[in-house]
This record gives sequence, C-alpha cells and structure tokens, in this order.
Amino acid sequence: MATWLWIVIVIVVVLIALAAAMAARRRRTMALRERFGPEYDRTVGTREDQRAAEADLRGRERERARLDIKPLSEAARVRYTEEWRVIQQNFVDQPEEATTAGYDLVNRVMAERGYPMRDFDARADLVSVDHPDVVENYRVAHGIHERARQHQASTEDLREALLRYRSLFEELLRADDHAAVPAGRAVPEPRRPVSDPALSDRPVSDRPVSDGPVSDGPVGNRPARSQQATEVEASDDAH
Repeated sequence: MATWLWIVIVIVVVLIALAAAMAARRRRTMALRERFGPEYDRTVGTREDQRAAEADLRGRERERARLDIKPLSEAARVRYTEEWRVIQQNFVDQPEEATTAGYDLVNRVMAERGYPMRDFDARADLVSVDHPDVVENYRVAHGIHERARQHQASTEDLREALLRYRSLFEELLRADDHAAVPAGRAVPEPRRPVSDPALSDRPVSDRPVSDGPVSDGPVGNRPARSQQATEVEASDDAH
C-alpha cells in the first residue's frame, strides 16, 4: 500500500477519534446542564474555564454519591412543618430572631436527612446536587443571615431571607421526588410607616445580595405589636 494512503488512513482515524471525544464531552456537558440547571452557569462563571467548572460539578456528584441521604419520616415532616409555621408567626414581632430560627431549622432538617454539617460552602455545594433550583436561594439567605448577625439587615431583607430559606425547607421536606409539603402561609409583613412604599409579597428572586449599607435602618426599628397583629389578622380575615 502506498505511503500516502497510510497517511490518509491515519489522519482519518485521528479525526474520527477527535470527533468521538468532542461528542462525548458535549454529552457530559449536556448531562451536567440538565442536572444542575442555573447552578451550572453560576459555577462556570466563578471558575477559570468550563473544564474546571465541570470538574467541580462532577466532584460534587461523586461526593454526594458517597452520602446516605434519607427522607424524613412522616412524623418528622409534620413536626418540622409546625415549627416552621410558628417561626413565620413570630416573624411579625421578632423578624431577626425568626430568621435565625429558620436558619437553624433548615440546618437541623439537613442534618437529620444525612448531609454533613461542615462549612457552609461545602454544604451548599452538596445541596446543589439534589436541589439545584433553590441552592442560590440558600446562599443568598445565608448572606443576609450573616449581615443580620451584625445588625446590618433591614426587616425586608430578613423577610426575603426567610422566604428563600423556605424554598429549600420545602424541598428538604419532600416525602418523595414529586410533591413538597407546604410550609404554611406567606411570611407576614410588619406594618411600615405611611411614608414608606408598600412592600409586595413578591416571589423569591435570584438577585444577589448587596454588600452595601441598607437603607431601612437597623433591625431594631420595628413597629409595636398591636399594629403588626392588627395587620396580620386583617390579612387572615381577607382569606
């Protein structure tokens, strides 16, 4: 066989191997995108390149596979749902304390299900494997919680944090992969001064938490119990 023909054969084989490798990589990328959703784009944006980001995500999958994550018992789901209901009620008078209680409750549920409770970033990475659609809510809520510990979060910030914690809480309480246990009513909103714009019960967003100063003042500037209770009771009667 002529030398040039051997060269052509080698080139064809190399091209076929390259095409197969590229196709396999595209399949891996599509599988990761499908599994992680918005978390895939976030990870790519925080890494040096796409290859490093995908290696990170595959590492999370391997670590998650080594864990024994188990569902909650029916009794535990009922108990935790009632605890969350009480937390939401307490938010009216004590938004900072209620948000901290929500943070602690989410962590207790995660621990009971089998997630290792080490540093937050590692915990969030593991959550992203099972709950990629709400893990960013978990991160944002944690950021607000850290600001609240320094008394640098407004009441509206705290309300947003509790809403975001609730999105993960409901996922963690799932009895199976199809239906989540409702966590109660929307977080009640304390009465604001007449000069403030009305605050809507908007859906949880994915906007990042600003590290700058808040405009609503310290958390301690809250209205009296009688005003808040009146508003919540009126809202309940409307329903």
